Amino acid sequence: MNAQFVDALLIAGGIYHAGFVVFHAMFWKFFFWKYELETLSTINRGVMQILNLCLIFVFLAFAYLSFAHRSDLTATPLGRALLLIVSIFWLLRAIEQAIFFGLKKRLSLILFTFFVAGTLLYFFLFMIGISG
Repeated sequence: MNAQFVDALLIAGGIYHAGFVVFHAMFWKFFFWKYELETLSTINRGVMQILNLCLIFVFLAFAYLSFAHRSDLTATPLGRALLLIVSIFWLLRAIEQAIFFGLKKRLSLILFTFFVAGTLLYFFLFMIGISG
């Protein structure tokens, strides 16, 4: 496969994850967490925010790897494993979207589509890595 094409896909993946960094960083504002989370116990309020902050870190890591280690991701066993892990992460997120939010509302379907896109992108990159 053309190395420039693979690089472009990995850069697109980095942008994809950077977008989720921004999206998750805005959760406090988008979902009025200052007020909404007050209804939860102290532990649950903390868990919600900690999990979101950890997801932001995961997305930053995925973006960094996609931008800075493009050649390693498809060319090394560790890189290919990471591509598969990222793909599985997004597959699980798509499944969870359908289970917890359903797919009848437009926004939920849009998010589901984004998660499937991440699954397919990183699985395609994994397949490129194992075939070449």
